[in-house]
Amino acid sequence: MKTITFFNNKGGVGKTTTVYHVAWMLSQLGINTIAVDLDPQSNLTSMFLTMDRLEEIYENDLPMTILNSITPVVSGEPYIPVHIEQINDNLGLIIGNLSLSAFEDKLSKAWLECLGGDIYSFKVTSIFNTIINEAASKENAEFVLIDVGPNLGAINRAVTISSDYIIMPVASDLFSLQGIKNLGLTLSTWKNEWNDRVDRKPPSLNFELPKGIETPAGYIIMQYSAKESRPVKSYLRWANRIPYVYSEYVLKNNSSKQIVEEDENCIALLKHYHSLAPMSMEAHKPMFLLKPADGAIGAHLFAVQKCYDDFSALAKKIISICK
Repeated sequence: MKTITFFNNKGGVGKTTTVYHVAWMLSQLGINTIAVDLDPQSNLTSMFLTMDRLEEIYENDLPMTILNSITPVVSGEPYIPVHIEQINDNLGLIIGNLSLSAFEDKLSKAWLECLGGDIYSFKVTSIFNTIINEAASKENAEFVLIDVGPNLGAINRAVTISSDYIIMPVASDLFSLQGIKNLGLTLSTWKNEWNDRVDRKPPSLNFELPKGIETPAGYIIMQYSAKESRPVKSYLRWANRIPYVYSEYVLKNNSSKQIVEEDENCIALLKHYHSLAPMSMEAHKPMFLLKPADGAIGAHLFAVQKCYDDFSALAKKIISICK
């Protein structure tokens, strides 16, 4: 099982949409997959579930969100296995919760107290690792894809140290470059700090700690055709700076080419699929599975096929990288 977190310090780059579609595509390829919504905004959950299902869960306060597995551990009680919402035969969802943000302070405190070898603090810090491993074992999942919020807080720190790989969805603009720099520097800091804490773990600790691997797997440039209305130079000005910035700040070397299409760290260049997006939201299915009954007629059908081909290639590339 491989755990992949899709993470960018900058919001609005299509991160959640990418997790949603890659998870669906992996399931289409017959690969058991779990999508995990760890963004307190819970947008990934909203994409997967219909409004009726959302109201059923949240209005009735059903014990089906990730918070229902976090709260007992934080309270010092035994772990309760997380609910996995079945989307199809090969795809499950761990449902998000807006109240997850209230967990930030407890994680921050636990992070500090791990330095003193406190077992409870290690257990709290390891909660996402516990949830992921238990869920993947239960579902026999080959991939766990995690969506997180665009911040450098305690939740995302606990998630990344529990991840095997980090994929960065980015846009071709100034702030995405800054986001890459921020995230690259922060990931290195978190990894070193976690290794220091693991060295201080008490001998009596009897549960699995996060491995703190979090290997950078590359970046995906999102919605690049949205720049077509601007001069090509404007787009390339930022796009061709991404390989160098990613290489220097994330990989800690200066070997990447300056042309983004030739950069081995660029996993994909995903286009903006324009009118397919609202159809997808309305139908609660990925863009590449839209049918005429969903409104995908005429030229839209060609766009649906192109979308399928793009995400199939992306999913297969991720499989080959994240071995």
